[in-house]
Formats: sequence, C-alpha cells, structure tokens
Amino acid sequence: MVRDELLRLRADAEAEAATMARDLQALFEASRDSNADDEHDPEGATIGFERAQLTALLAAARERIAEVDEALRRLDTATYGICERCGRPIAPERLAVRPFARSCVTCG
Repeated sequence: MVRDELLRLRADAEAEAATMARDLQALFEASRDSNADDEHDPEGATIGFERAQLTALLAAARERIAEVDEALRRLDTATYGICERCGRPIAPERLAVRPFARSCVTCG
C-alpha cells in the first residue's frame, strides 16, 4: 500500500516535470526566435519571470522525484518510517501527509 502510494506520487511528479520541461523548452525556443531584449522590453520582465518560475517548479518536481526514490529505497531496506535523526518511528499521521518524510516531527 505504501509502495503503491509512493509509485503514484513518483509518476505524478514525473508527469509534472515532463510537462514543465516541455513548457520551458518552448519558452526558450520562442525567446530564441525573438529579438526582444529582456532588460529593455516591457514584456521582457514577464518572459524572464515565466522562465524563472518554470525553472524553479521543474527543480522542485525533480527534487520530489528524488525524495520519493529515496523513500522507496528506505522501504526496500526496511528503514521506511524510521526517523533518520533519532531512530524512532515517524508518526503515521506525518507519513500520511508526507509519505517521503525522513524525520519525525520532533526532529523536523
């Protein structure tokens, strides 16, 4: 059951990352074909903001994939649900909200 949820989260994050990567690539290609100067063009700030936002969201999706992969590794090594700092069990409520949590609420 936990594995299924982690795999679902991973698939969702992969789909999200793929969509953002395509959107970012399209934005770069559109900017390349334009002779707009981001610094002096009134639309440049918008384009720059979109690029920065997509880049940050893509990085977050990739980080989430890595977190889920690590949780799957911990599941395989029977250390899933154990706080990496204090060695005590992570509360089921925390794992329900954040299935890839590495630490208990106390260790944060």
